[in-house]
Amino acid sequence: QVQLVESGGGLVQPGGSLRISCAASGFTFSAYVMAWYRQVPGKERELVADIDTRGGANYEDSVKGRFTISRDNAKNMVYLQMNSLKPEDTALYFCFAPAMGKPYWGQGIQVTVSA
Repeated sequence: QVQLVESGGGLVQPGGSLRISCAASGFTFSAYVMAWYRQVPGKERELVADIDTRGGANYEDSVKGRFTISRDNAKNMVYLQMNSLKPEDTALYFCFAPAMGKPYWGQGIQVTVSA
C-alpha cells in the first residue's frame, strides 16, 4: 500500500525559510520520480518541483533559486527546502509519486507565509 506522509509545514514570515518532508512507503522509492505540488483555493494544483531517480531536479519558474528539492533513497524521503519565502508561496503542498502506473498523493501540508 503506497503511503505519502508530509510534515514540516507551518507559518513563516516573508523572507523566511521552511523545509517540508515527505515519507514514502509501499513502493520501490528509488525507482520513481518524486515531486512537490501546491494548490490554493480556486486555482489548479501546480507542479513546484520534481526530482528524478538520480537527483536531477526541475523547478517552476517562480521558485527557481529559492527552493531546492532533494531525496534520500536510503530513507525513502523527499524534501523541499524553501528559502526567501513570499506570501505568494502560501499554499497546501502535496507530495506526489507516479508509482506503479498510478498517481499517489499525500494529504497535503499547509505552508503560510505572512508577516
